[in-house]
Amino acid sequence: MEERLQKQLDFILEIDKIKQINRQTYLADGSRKENDAEHSWHLAVMCLLLAEHSNQEIDILKTMAMVLIHDVIEIDAGDTYAYDEVANATKAEREKKAAERLYSLLPDDQGAYLKALWEEFEEKKTKEALFANALDKVQPILLNVASSGRAWREHDVCASQVLNRNKLTPEGSQDLWGYCLRLIEKNVELGNLRNE
Repeated sequence: MEERLQKQLDFILEIDKIKQINRQTYLADGSRKENDAEHSWHLAVMCLLLAEHSNQEIDILKTMAMVLIHDVIEIDAGDTYAYDEVANATKAEREKKAAERLYSLLPDDQGAYLKALWEEFEEKKTKEALFANALDKVQPILLNVASSGRAWREHDVCASQVLNRNKLTPEGSQDLWGYCLRLIEKNVELGNLRNE
């Protein structure tokens, strides 16, 4: 029992590092960039509040667990900016290696469970994974819109990139995608996204 507890606590301390992984998306007020811990927490709250907008009824607790742990691997792999083609070429390999190390810190049963949740999220095949991924794509849109497209403008992002990144979002939630599509169109008009 004590060895199991020690492994759990060691993992908990290890994942504290997620608070140091900064993303490219700014907070809604544009004051600074969010970190991975803030992003994961935000997605979990979104899941709790917006689950009724999933295309299919989902296991809310499972989906919340999925979004809470999906970026833990970035402790080792780093955050890969969505529109960085060079970094995205090695992303899968870096993240798989990180998952092996990080989830192995836990007792075997819990490590296997969290790793399986991460893999399910990455495969985007189950209804929970589709909704979790929809949330993961919608949240940066909401924050970019709230911050007047700050990160989009800094990285010279165009609408086609955002649309391409969100090609699976409607499979998780038609409601959320319809809402975001209107936001994207408006932000093209405002000049926060290039019209390409």
